[in-house]
Amino acid sequence: MTAQTPARLGPATAMEDATPAPPCAIVIFGAAGDLAKRLLIPALYNLAARGLLSDRFAIVGVSRNAMSDEAFRAAIGEGLREFATEAVVPGVADALLGRLFHVAGDFADAETCRRLRDRLAVATTRFETDGNALFYLATPPSAFGPIVRNLGAAGLVREEGGAWRRVIVEKPFGTDLPSARNLNAELLTVLGEQQIYRIDHYLGKETVQNIMVARFANGLFEPLWNRNHIDHVQITVAETVSVEHRGRFYDATGALRDMVPNHLFQLLALTAMEPPTCFDADAVHTEKAKVFDAVHRFTPDEVGTHVVRAQYGAGAVKGKPVTAYRAASDVAADSHTETYVAMLLHIDNWRWAGVPFYLRTGKSLAARRTEIAIKFKQAPYSLFRNTPVERLAQNFLVVGVQPDEAIALQFNAKVPGPRLRIEGVRMVMEYKDYFNAAPSTGYETLIYDCMMGDATQFQRADYVEAGWSVVQPILDAWRARPGDGLAAYAAGSEGPREADDLLARDGRRWRSVA
Repeated sequence: MTAQTPARLGPATAMEDATPAPPCAIVIFGAAGDLAKRLLIPALYNLAARGLLSDRFAIVGVSRNAMSDEAFRAAIGEGLREFATEAVVPGVADALLGRLFHVAGDFADAETCRRLRDRLAVATTRFETDGNALFYLATPPSAFGPIVRNLGAAGLVREEGGAWRRVIVEKPFGTDLPSARNLNAELLTVLGEQQIYRIDHYLGKETVQNIMVARFANGLFEPLWNRNHIDHVQITVAETVSVEHRGRFYDATGALRDMVPNHLFQLLALTAMEPPTCFDADAVHTEKAKVFDAVHRFTPDEVGTHVVRAQYGAGAVKGKPVTAYRAASDVAADSHTETYVAMLLHIDNWRWAGVPFYLRTGKSLAARRTEIAIKFKQAPYSLFRNTPVERLAQNFLVVGVQPDEAIALQFNAKVPGPRLRIEGVRMVMEYKDYFNAAPSTGYETLIYDCMMGDATQFQRADYVEAGWSVVQPILDAWRARPGDGLAAYAAGSEGPREADDLLARDGRRWRSVA
């Protein structure tokens, strides 16, 4: 293979409204890990198969495992066949795998980046990538700072001669507000803010990206999207998986740190933000940051009344027995780490004054479900005084993120027949049916956007810190009272009774997870 005649990465099947990304090399730190194997490589394959990667593209994997380029390609090829979201086309896969290189070394060792510099030069020359490079940190958070420092010392993130250098940082971005601030400061000593792409794969989901379109492009919804018409909002990220083999990490992290400042707050920001002046990255980020500036900060006493933390006990999920969290490997027998958290938030601005936002997430629950449910205020009952109130359906607009990407509207309709009988009905738009959407990992759009220089779906430093500032009072209150108020729920259930009480005291109830 020569630089003059590189193999095509994919057939001429690019989406009509998308341009192939510019030439570049992508460097994956942690290339032998689960994230790269299960999600990043399949995502890159999907981009190649859709004609969205340049023919002048290369991948350099960095891992601690000593292996040749050939052995690395074989290992990545095996993982691709196992985790691809659709049938693998041999020609596309071979062209992609033929562009892989490997560098072995410790991420914190400056010598690793010096070897990477030499290897990257080979890939850049062979595939004419124009000196553009994207560095993906698919590593533990503790490695973010050392890697970026070493990249800077090796001159690998210096932008010159018209070439760009960008860094994607995986979550979690910090473990609390001080650590997030410190990490931002550390990265910004080496990189410009425009070079940093803080990723949350939830923002790659089509339904999540469609929230702004549904809100701001439809006269049907935009006039109703406020305190005058919306009763409350529920945001749910429910998982069926237990802690499994991640006990050491999870027991030091918990559900609040693991899910709330990133996944749940991303969904909250898109639901509650004001319309940006345009879809420019800075304009969108500014409106998202304003949401968290307006979120009411909890006092220590309010943490006890507005936030529920719980831990799963023994039970069964989908018929399979699950041991209690404290019995899991690498979890302390007296652990106070929460595997479930629910909270009531208020956004103190003109649009949302008085509208409660209920957020919840947990492991080992009855079903896997991520959704945003907008509950509209009920119409007056006087016209239907002879119809039992419980027969009237609640009006919900539900944005389903996973496992089913869909938007559903729930409303009341007359049952056919001579009598006036009312029942609730649902209208559902499923992406896979309506748009014939190809299966994806959720990373395709984000990686493509980064290569294109579009940071709209990523997080800016002030936005990250604003989210942590909402969570920090909860962490402080829990740290001051370890284990105080920790509830319990059986694996395979809908969650703890205390979470139900959080809504019941306001005359509301959670939508069923199952």
